[in-house]
Amino acid sequence: MITGKARLAGVLGWPVSHSRSPRLHGFWLRRHGIDGAYLPLPVAPEGFEAAVRGLVALGFRGANVTIPHKEAAFALCDAVDEAARRMGAVNTLVFEEGRILGSNTDGFGFLQSIAEQAPGWAAADGPAVLLGAGGAARAIGSALLDAGCPRLILVNRNVARAEALAKALGGPVSVAATPPLAGAALLVNATSLGMVGQPPLAIDLAPLPGHAVVADAVYVPLETPLLAAARARGLRAVDGLGMLLHQARPGFARWFGTMPEVDAALREVVAADIPRTA
Repeated sequence: MITGKARLAGVLGWPVSHSRSPRLHGFWLRRHGIDGAYLPLPVAPEGFEAAVRGLVALGFRGANVTIPHKEAAFALCDAVDEAARRMGAVNTLVFEEGRILGSNTDGFGFLQSIAEQAPGWAAADGPAVLLGAGGAARAIGSALLDAGCPRLILVNRNVARAEALAKALGGPVSVAATPPLAGAALLVNATSLGMVGQPPLAIDLAPLPGHAVVADAVYVPLETPLLAAARARGLRAVDGLGMLLHQARPGFARWFGTMPEVDAALREVVAADIPRTA
């Protein structure tokens, strides 16, 4: 039941019809019996600033931001957290007393997903190999370094982009032409390879040690060829859906006053129409 006192939030994107965030947040709102709503908000780039300021004027508690607005959201904020500052991009907005506050929770979502699906793993366990040099790679790399990863190796088809990301991240980061898997404690795919409609990620996991964790940022399908290969080798595998679910938790807590949990029931609802395999 929504009343005149309902708390409101939503997701800003262009397009936004594909977003699973309304389904995700709607599940939590129902579970916790909260008087509120979370809406899809399709906004073209040229109307983004006006739309955000309109939401503030309408009394919204905040919003998520997805492609192509994350950098524009960063520029619009009155204050941002350290993760957003490092990335130059915001995925979560909170409106407080007329101010626009921004954060980036993608790195948080990644680490929480690993903690859920590969319990006992720690960033300090050993080197991490990260495939990709885009926004997802930046968020994941930043989170791993902050969590104590002793060495991060970036691998990307565009070496110049990988080198630029390594410079931006700072710390113990290097670039390699091919994935140096021997001795790695973690392998992360932050590219679109393996996604439905994209070629599979061609990589031989044989050099990975038996304690290594393999994670994929792709969640369509849920079981990418990379994860299937990891499980076949007896390695712990972490799917991309967990990152999507966990990154939503801090925003929900700020807007609706309750820190939600990620569990099997939530996964079933959000993944209902996601193919299991490619």
